[in-house]
Amino acid sequence: MLSTRQGDLSRNPLLIAAARNLVARRQTEEARHPVMLAERVGLTPDRWQADLLKSEARQMILLCSRQAGKSTVSSLLALHAALYQPMALILLLSPSLRQSQELFRKVKDSYNMLAASAVTAREESSLRMEFSNGARIVALPGKEEATIRGFSGVSLLIVDEAARVSDALYQAVRPMLAVSGGRILALSTPFGRRGWFHHEWTEGGALWHRTKVTAHDCPRISREWLARERKQIGEWWYRQEYEVAFVESVDSVFAYDIIMRALDADVEPLFGSHS
Repeated sequence: MLSTRQGDLSRNPLLIAAARNLVARRQTEEARHPVMLAERVGLTPDRWQADLLKSEARQMILLCSRQAGKSTVSSLLALHAALYQPMALILLLSPSLRQSQELFRKVKDSYNMLAASAVTAREESSLRMEFSNGARIVALPGKEEATIRGFSGVSLLIVDEAARVSDALYQAVRPMLAVSGGRILALSTPFGRRGWFHHEWTEGGALWHRTKVTAHDCPRISREWLARERKQIGEWWYRQEYEVAFVESVDSVFAYDIIMRALDADVEPLFGSHS
């Protein structure tokens, strides 16, 4: 008798319509609030992660400690764009293909955690996903090749380990956002006081939404571990990897500050041009 009644209820058109309306309302809310997507895949964002997910900035830059959660939040932004921006093109770029694949794997893991979604994965491989709404997520290696330069109309460009991506490649990928007005997210730990990532963090002005997270800001990294790590790897590496300090490169002949003070505003330098 109970099973028959449940079957009758499941065929009730009013209940079916109400359930569909509830799902539609939830999806509408989730489209506006990406934090809801994080919660739906079983993640409780840190405050800085929630702030980043809520941000509407076109240019975002993350200066984060190792294991702070920067890749996790970036993968959620990629997945949210794919689910709620039909025909969106999301590119994941890293210095190596392996690193891009790792970030892409986090996207796939989050998608697989969804109990249900109106947008489904239509095609899937180790480097790309294409969704039923026409959105695509593509993982790319950090090499300036024709296959990378050929992309256009990018909705979201995520540059992982950005401090290790060359200036030439950064300048080559930025035009992908010109027509689409797409967003860029650069995330990294520091890698010396050089390169475009250091320049954009220190001199990029108000164009960037900046987020800085040290290991001490991460509740999942214990103070005991950090104390042991400081002794194990030494002060130089510890400051860079965990305190996100732009320390001098180990092979630098002259300190960055000394070079900057030696420059004359009336003479154009032969290096480091960001025009």
